[in-house]
Amino acid sequence: MRSLIPHARAFSARIGDRTDERESYRRLAQGQSPEALFISCSDSRVQPAVFTGARPGQLFELRTAGNAVPPYGGTDRPHGESATIEYAVRVLEVPEIVVCGHSHCGAVGARVRDEDLAAVPAVRGWLTTQLPPPGELAPSDDERGQPDVAAAVQRHVRAQLARLREYPCVAEREAAGRLGLRGWFYTVDTGRILELDTRSGAFLPL
Repeated sequence: MRSLIPHARAFSARIGDRTDERESYRRLAQGQSPEALFISCSDSRVQPAVFTGARPGQLFELRTAGNAVPPYGGTDRPHGESATIEYAVRVLEVPEIVVCGHSHCGAVGARVRDEDLAAVPAVRGWLTTQLPPPGELAPSDDERGQPDVAAAVQRHVRAQLARLREYPCVAEREAAGRLGLRGWFYTVDTGRILELDTRSGAFLPL
């Protein structure tokens, strides 16, 4: 934190020194109207605001290990992720949801390789219950040896989009034409972003 604390200390002063910044933050205090719910991995290398250029107030973010969307459990089994999705869709009425996976994903890689996670039982439980089984993520012969587990992550993104559509609030607004869903793949080492093309089923350059 040593490199971060000085920036945090000076942040308020920097805002106060610029009229446009000061007014922008004052408007934010009146409420929010984000352009999208952005679901991404907790990985520190994945910073949506950096690669989208988003300003405060533009993205409503949900970050989970492996950008996983838990299955809809109804009102009897609420959790933080379902609450975030429901609030974004029903209250903030975001027009779009983006599920963004990324290259070199530790969560998906561990699931693909079926790694022994006995030392981290909470991680093991999360990956076991929230990510597709290894067989569904396993690479084909052509994909084997990919260190970035790109193909597996992209399959995982498709699965999370399908899970989102199980949420009543998402299904209702998408059916009404008031909500769009996007699948993205962010490449950590190049910054390149691919988007799922619904017609071909392939991830193509954004």
